[in-house]
Amino acid sequence: MSQALPTIGIIGAGHIGAAFARALARRDIGAVIANSRGPESLRALAASIGPGIRAGTREEAAAQDIVLVAVNWSKLPAALAGLPDFGGRIVVDANNPIEAPLFKPIALHGRTSSEVIADLAPGARVVKAFNHLDPRLLEADPAERGGRRVLFLAGDDARARAQVGMLIERLGFAGIDLGTLALGGRMTQFPGGPLPSLELVRHG
Repeated sequence: MSQALPTIGIIGAGHIGAAFARALARRDIGAVIANSRGPESLRALAASIGPGIRAGTREEAAAQDIVLVAVNWSKLPAALAGLPDFGGRIVVDANNPIEAPLFKPIALHGRTSSEVIADLAPGARVVKAFNHLDPRLLEADPAERGGRRVLFLAGDDARARAQVGMLIERLGFAGIDLGTLALGGRMTQFPGGPLPSLELVRHG
């Protein structure tokens, strides 16, 4: 008996959230996408992405098995405030501690962005992923130069990392597991990490 595929929610419909939704739709993977303005504001976007992408409430998106969070850094507390305990479900931190349009770094006092996310999402198993590439590359065909475009991931829970790694593979990318948030998460965080914006292609 095959295992049921995890359901997916997206909180944040900006460049990264929409690019992630398009990557899902390319592989006929459904998702619920939400923002702070409500489902009606996302109907047109969801319809333009594909039939499997549905506009929903923040609570609906947060109730899925894997929840990608990608919002402006200053809006993170409001985006996650008041949601029920995640109860061991996976939250994917696709955020970077900067604030557009000036891209001014946010002082985290030695913490990683994922540690901040974990505080805002009680009960979640946090995995850092989908944050290091330009959104245009995230939504583009991952088959590149005879290989597959690389996506990095990191997290403190090995099973959560494995689940996100399987999703990355289903999307056609090559996932590279960098280990814990303190090490791998810091390597992919922008600014400061050595891996953001680095486009790699894995062969074989």
